[in-house]
Amino acid sequence: MSRSGAVTFKGTPLTLAGEAVQAGQAAPDFTLHYFEGGLKTLTLADLKGKPSFISVVPSLDTPVCAAQTKKFNDELNSFGDKINAVTVSLDLPFAMNRFCGAESIKNMRVASDYQDRNFGQKFGMLIEELKLLARGVFVLDKDGKVVYAEQVKEVAEHPNYEAAIGALKGLL
Repeated sequence: MSRSGAVTFKGTPLTLAGEAVQAGQAAPDFTLHYFEGGLKTLTLADLKGKPSFISVVPSLDTPVCAAQTKKFNDELNSFGDKINAVTVSLDLPFAMNRFCGAESIKNMRVASDYQDRNFGQKFGMLIEELKLLARGVFVLDKDGKVVYAEQVKEVAEHPNYEAAIGALKGLL
């Protein structure tokens, strides 16, 4: 399934692959990759047991994505180890690690959907024309149920930071 015109990039309508994940549904399973002393995998099962905050960006090497990641990193500091926090993009795990080191990102894990784009397709966030992820935020409860889902309509704009953090606070 594809959703034509589901998002825009600088005003140009684009198509998202898959169905949009909505609040109230179980989060789809996924496999992401991250670098921590070697390549490792991250799945939905790894996140269960704690509320999870998933920030989705097209690329950490762009100004809005970098700002989003830094802002959420700062906002999530007060939650400590009570939550799982992940930024997802299609950037390579090595580049993501380099970004986190350069920007002192310590409160969020970064994980890549580069291998098969299964996260993007299952969450309805893969932009077909660009082969990048759209911008969005998902908050899951400790059982993996989606309690907050935001797909930013204009990819070049910021998400609703306050609403996303508020949804997470509601779980604690």
